[in-house]
Amino acid sequence: MKPAPFVYHAPETLDEALAVLADVGQDGKVLAGGQSLVPLLSMRLASPAHVIDINKITELGFVHADAAAVRVGALARHAAVERHAAAARAQPLLRQALQHVAHPVIRNRGTTVGSIVHADPAGEMPAVLALLGGEVEVASRSGRRVIAAADLFLGPLESSLRPDELAVEARFPVAGAGERSAFVELARRHGDYAVCGVAVVINRVAGRLVAARAGYLSVAGTPVLLDLLEALTGTSAGTPDGTPDGTPDWTGVDAYVQAHLDPDGDIHATAAYRRHLAGALTTRALRAALQPALGEAPDEAVA
Repeated sequence: MKPAPFVYHAPETLDEALAVLADVGQDGKVLAGGQSLVPLLSMRLASPAHVIDINKITELGFVHADAAAVRVGALARHAAVERHAAAARAQPLLRQALQHVAHPVIRNRGTTVGSIVHADPAGEMPAVLALLGGEVEVASRSGRRVIAAADLFLGPLESSLRPDELAVEARFPVAGAGERSAFVELARRHGDYAVCGVAVVINRVAGRLVAARAGYLSVAGTPVLLDLLEALTGTSAGTPDGTPDGTPDWTGVDAYVQAHLDPDGDIHATAAYRRHLAGALTTRALRAALQPALGEAPDEAVA
């Protein structure tokens, strides 16, 4: 199929883009990387009257890392973020997750911010932003505002952006001292949407595990977050890692995850299978993140 007819706009400045969005409102769709929008247009699952191509607004193609956050502009390609050394040092989970986004040719065109505001529950980057407690800055002719990840995702392919707003950057907090992360997912073929995926972040202070969190994709209509500290330590306080002999109770972690998730079923997997996968993948991700404490060999899931 071919897209339904639409009016094409190619603004060269941010102000021009915001003016178009203000004029067309709900009848417009923003085109950045196009790796999600173009297939939807071609299958006529989306039929906007106006397409606003922002690729000429080159100042939005930045990736910056400082002491507080990694800032990713609206035109920064997945590949650019993945390869950005300073961003990977500041927040390793970005590179760990981006390596699972589709295929290299798609990462060369697709944008990280576009993926986030597309709000696909099977997308890696919405789950990462939610887990890290990041935020998105949006602009309109009336000004700018910042949307916390907790307030951004409303449902499948539905975000809290208004029709006249353009997401101009996403901000990911930097990893703290003692913080480690890992990302794993299972797909029918590498590069396909994940049947289930999980990102984990743990934090150790003076040899004690003080935080362990997980963010899940492809289990519900929006990213799902779980606090795993109790499952790993048996208490909500910062006690030594795992059981008294220092080895986490992986069976308990699996059971804890399965008891606290209520995944959706679809043509790709039943709810029961997704629940099982969530437990198994969480265990795998936690083992990767905890490797230095456990004295295990390095795993490619952790950087």
